Amino acid sequence: MEKVEKTDEEWRAELSPEAYHVTRQAGTEPPFTGALLHEKGVGTFGCVCCRLPLFKSDSKFESGCGWPSFFEPLEGANLIEVEDRSHGMVRIEIRCARCDAHLGHVFPDGPPPTGLRYCINSVCLEFEAANE
Repeated sequence: MEKVEKTDEEWRAELSPEAYHVTRQAGTEPPFTGALLHEKGVGTFGCVCCRLPLFKSDSKFESGCGWPSFFEPLEGANLIEVEDRSHGMVRIEIRCARCDAHLGHVFPDGPPPTGLRYCINSVCLEFEAANE
């Protein structure tokens, strides 16, 4: 996969201030505020920075955590897992494999069939509805 690399100034020019903060500075949007939290359409959720497809809508579920949650990625190779020891915790951070955008974290408390919960900041995603 060809990597997308841009300068800090290019990312700032392309992204909203909130999307820049979350994706490029590993921030977090406030819970229950994201535009895609309750998105129920059929389609694909992709990276807001580079448009790489990340999750299908049929893997999205209501977790009650305040961020869009998915039980499996579209393609495992599209995500990178990184150990995150910030805030006095040990978590697994999820990043976009193509542009290295911070997306969220994955936790082992999701539903079957995977038992995983990919907790993703809404501002990091773009939803593309499926063609009918």
